[in-house]
Amino acid sequence: MEKSTRAADLQSAQKSKREHETENVSASAKKTKSNYAVDHTVTDMRKIIEFMSLVGELKRVPRTGWVRNEVKEPESVSDHMYRMAVMSMLITPQESLDRNRCIKIALVHDMAECIVGDLTPWCGVPKEEKHKLEEAAMKRLSGLVSEETGKELFELWEEYEYQKSDEARFVKDLDRFEMILQAYEYEKQQKGNKGLQEFFESTKGKFKHPTVQSWVEGLHQVRNESAETSEQNSPSNNELKEDKVQESS
Repeated sequence: MEKSTRAADLQSAQKSKREHETENVSASAKKTKSNYAVDHTVTDMRKIIEFMSLVGELKRVPRTGWVRNEVKEPESVSDHMYRMAVMSMLITPQESLDRNRCIKIALVHDMAECIVGDLTPWCGVPKEEKHKLEEAAMKRLSGLVSEETGKELFELWEEYEYQKSDEARFVKDLDRFEMILQAYEYEKQQKGNKGLQEFFESTKGKFKHPTVQSWVEGLHQVRNESAETSEQNSPSNNELKEDKVQESS
């Protein structure tokens, strides 16, 4: 009877010890998991801040074409992409395009330039090398956010880069149109001088979408009218008019 009682006591003590150890292991695991979660959250937050800071650099990357033409206070890559995104909002249901996707592509298509800069043919970087640099930049940016978001960012960039969809091709038209619209605005600042004609020449015949083609036609008309008005109001033209008045009198 005594042996039986001792055995029962021993089994009870061992069970209690196992339960205590299990509780300690469980508590330790929870603590480790909690610490991991905190460390993981801190790491993720640092990556998010880095991502947002890198994207913010787009506000300080000037568009190379304007710099090369010595335009004062040239627009940034961010300025360019923002207006393209707004232009995408003008898409109507009749055009059978995914408006939201166009907006996203417009906001992502030059995102790699926050790391590599605005590389143009005048920079002397071969097209293949430019693609590799931008692809690596997009992979870096995509790795700083959640897997789902990173995948979307890279796919949007790739869709535009390879012109895979109607939306990508439409945004390409917007890219060109926004450029010549900006060129016209810079010309207006120079009192109608058509000094940025090369940008209009470089895009001539390249617009594909009917809506954007109509915008281009309208812009050319407004630009020509602006140039004519500027020429009529130029000091040399006014002096010529005064000379004619004096001769007639």
